Amino acid sequence: MQLFSTNDIARKREVSFREAVFKSMPDDNGLYMPAFFPKLPHGFFEHIEKFTFQEIAFEVAQTLIGDEIPALALRQIVEEAINFNAPIVPLDKQLHVLELFHGPTLAFKDFGARFMARVMSWFLQEDASAREIHILVATSGDTGSAVAQGFLNVPGIQVTLLYPKGKVSQLQEKQLTTVGNNVTALEIEGTFDDCQRMVKQAFLDQELNQRLNLSSANSINISRLVPQSFYYFNAYAQLKRDISFNPKRAILFSVPSGNFGNLCGGLIAKRMGLPIRQIIASTNVNDIVPSYLDTGSFEPKPSVRTLSNAMDVGNPSNFARLQAFYKSDSNSDESNLLANIQKDITGKRYTDAETREAIREVYQQHRGYVMCPHTAVGYLGLKEYLKEFHRPAYGLILATAHPAKFIDVVEEATDEKVVLPPALQALLVKKKQSVSLSNHFEELKTYLLTKA
Repeated sequence: MQLFSTNDIARKREVSFREAVFKSMPDDNGLYMPAFFPKLPHGFFEHIEKFTFQEIAFEVAQTLIGDEIPALALRQIVEEAINFNAPIVPLDKQLHVLELFHGPTLAFKDFGARFMARVMSWFLQEDASAREIHILVATSGDTGSAVAQGFLNVPGIQVTLLYPKGKVSQLQEKQLTTVGNNVTALEIEGTFDDCQRMVKQAFLDQELNQRLNLSSANSINISRLVPQSFYYFNAYAQLKRDISFNPKRAILFSVPSGNFGNLCGGLIAKRMGLPIRQIIASTNVNDIVPSYLDTGSFEPKPSVRTLSNAMDVGNPSNFARLQAFYKSDSNSDESNLLANIQKDITGKRYTDAETREAIREVYQQHRGYVMCPHTAVGYLGLKEYLKEFHRPAYGLILATAHPAKFIDVVEEATDEKVVLPPALQALLVKKKQSVSLSNHFEELKTYLLTKA
C-alpha cells in the first residue's frame, strides 16, 4: 500500500503504510491518501452474505494493505479489533439504523481505535530498534475515549488527549479523564478546532518531533480510516442476508459528519466496489461541507456548540481527503471536481431544535427506538434525501453513539428515563483526572517537552 500527501497531487513522493501510520501527517501539512484503491473481486460481493464481519474485514484490509502485514498477523489483528457487532435495526422498509456503538466505549470509533492500536503494536514488535510512540489526539467527544481504551496499556505507547473544556457531555468527559496508566487527558480552554489546530502544530514542530516520537489516532491517521470502511461492507452483507433483499434497489448511507473521517471510510468502500448509490453528509449547523457542496466555496469558520457535539467542527481536516478522492477524476478542474463530488455526496444540515424533534419523532413513531443527537441528524438527512430520491432504496443511518452518552438531551426529547449501560454506570463513581491548559500551542509544547 503506497500513499501520497494531499498537498502533493503530482505524487512526487509516496510512502509505505507503516510510515504513514507512525508519522500520521506528511511534512507538507497534507494528509496521507492511498495512491490506488484496488477493486475487490466480483465473487466477494456475490457471496458476501456468507462471510462473518471478521472475514469481511480481513478481506478488505488485506486487499488494501497488501503484504506489509503478513496474512496471519493481519487476521489476528482483525479478530482482536473487530470482536463486537454492528447490527442493522429496520425502522421501516427504507429507513434502517446501522448500530456502530456496541464496542467498549459505546461509540463507532472503537472499531478504528482498536484496529490502529493493534497495527501499531505489531509494527513495534517487529522492529527491535523502534522508539516509544507518543499518540497525540484532539477529540470533540468520542474519539478520545475510543483511543484511550484501544491503546490502554499497549507497551511502548503513551497517549495524550486534548478535549475542549465544557464542550463534551459529562459521560464523555468521564470516559476521557478516568483511564489513567499510559493515558493523559488535557482540558483545553477553547473549542475542538483549537484542539485540532494545536495537534497539527505539534506534528509540524521540529523540536517536538526530535524529542518525542509523535503520532496521531485521529482520522488524520490513515489507519483509522481503513477499518471505518469495514462496516459499510458488513452492512451490505446484512442486507443481502434478508430473504426479501432486492439487488435493484439503491443503497444509501447517511453519515453524521463532523471531521468527515467516517464519510471517507464510505468512499474507500465505494472505490473498492461496494455498490453505494449516494452518501448523505448530515451535519448540524457547522455546515462547512454542505455549504461547499451547494456553492463550491470551502469557507472554514469558528465552530458553534450544538447538541451533537462530536460534529462541532468548523474546519474539517478530512476535507482535503474528500477532494483527493476526486481530483484525479477531474483533471484538477475545480468545476468538474465539485460536479464529481456531488454525484456521490449530498449535504444536509439541521438545527438543535430539529435534532430534538427527530429524537422525539423516532421514539414515538418507531416502537420506542432511541437515538443519540448525532444519529438523529443522520436520520433527518436520510429522511429528507429519500423524499427527493423518488425511488425504492435501502437507506442506512450510521448510529454513531449509544443514546445514554447524551442522557439529558435524550430524556428531555423522549420524556422517558434512559437506563445507563453497565460500562457507563461504572464511570459515575470514578474521579476525574486531567490537566488544564490554554489554547496556546506554546503551552502545549512546554507540557509535552516535560514528558520527553
